[in-house]
Amino acid sequence: MADASPRTDISTDVDTDDKNQMFDRGQYGVLVASDSSDRSKDKSDQKSLRRLAQNREAARKSRLRKKVLISVWKLHVAGARVRVEENDSEQASLLGNERSSRMLAYVQQLESSRLKLTQLEQELQRARQQGIFISSSGDQAHSMSGNGAMAFDVEYARWLEEQNRQINELRSAVNSHASDTELRIIIDGILAHYDDIFRLKGIAAKADVFHLLSGMWKTPAERCFLWLGGFRSSELLKLLVNQLEPLTEQQLLGITNLQQSSQQAEDALSQGMEALQQSLAETLSSGSLGSSGSSGNVANYMGQMAMAMGKLGTLEGFIRQADNLRQQTLQQMHRILTTRQSARALLAIHDYFSRLRALSSLWLARPRE
Repeated sequence: MADASPRTDISTDVDTDDKNQMFDRGQYGVLVASDSSDRSKDKSDQKSLRRLAQNREAARKSRLRKKVLISVWKLHVAGARVRVEENDSEQASLLGNERSSRMLAYVQQLESSRLKLTQLEQELQRARQQGIFISSSGDQAHSMSGNGAMAFDVEYARWLEEQNRQINELRSAVNSHASDTELRIIIDGILAHYDDIFRLKGIAAKADVFHLLSGMWKTPAERCFLWLGGFRSSELLKLLVNQLEPLTEQQLLGITNLQQSSQQAEDALSQGMEALQQSLAETLSSGSLGSSGSSGNVANYMGQMAMAMGKLGTLEGFIRQADNLRQQTLQQMHRILTTRQSARALLAIHDYFSRLRALSSLWLARPRE
């Protein structure tokens, strides 16, 4: 029994040592495994970081490539747009070349007219200082006490400028619904201004009646409708009837009677002019056709010229009567119409003649082949 106990103790010690060794080995294995796991985890983290860095770099390069592509595309689009604009500009230039040339010619015509007017005023001033009159044709110069045709052209240009100002004032008053009293004041001023041009024409007729009859102080389009140095009252009333509607029966009757009386007066003056022309032609064509050096022929020639000069003197009377008819027509029209109708009538008359002048400017500035 005693021998068995020590063996048992030895066995127990051995077992205990073995267990300790096994425990140590287990701990070591666990430590080794743990260390291996840590190293593996570190490697995995490093790999993830490298992959993340690679992804970031790839994304950066992708964004850079995208920016480059966008820039290239924008440059391409801009270039295409520039080419389109250049083509459009070239086409517009080709299409608008004729229009531009016309407008340029029109502007040059206006500038030329302005320069001519300035030159005309300067020549008139010199003529007044020297006491002579230079004819508008430039063929001759002779002493005159009056202003003459050139003076009338200058005065008419000033009259036209003042009329434009008055008409603009009237138009503004009508558009702003001014009172009848205000409109009446402006209308009276415009009618008085028309009286001024008739007075100026009377002075010019004494200086050079042919200048007024020829209408050289008017534009080409206005000359087409010229009658004895001005407009036909009857034709002007026809144009105004449609512009003044609605008219009362009494107003319509008054305008119709005024138109008929104006037409009759115009016919009488036209017949008188025809008779004068025929008489003048007969006077100049009468007489013998003998030797030009004979005293009889010289006397006959002088007699013919004296008779012709006397007949030409009646031209001034025709111009004066025609202007009186025009002046009376405007005054009678004003009496028939209301204040606002008179304002519309004056605006319509001015617009009509303004369009004729504009038509003349466009005609003179037209391209010529």
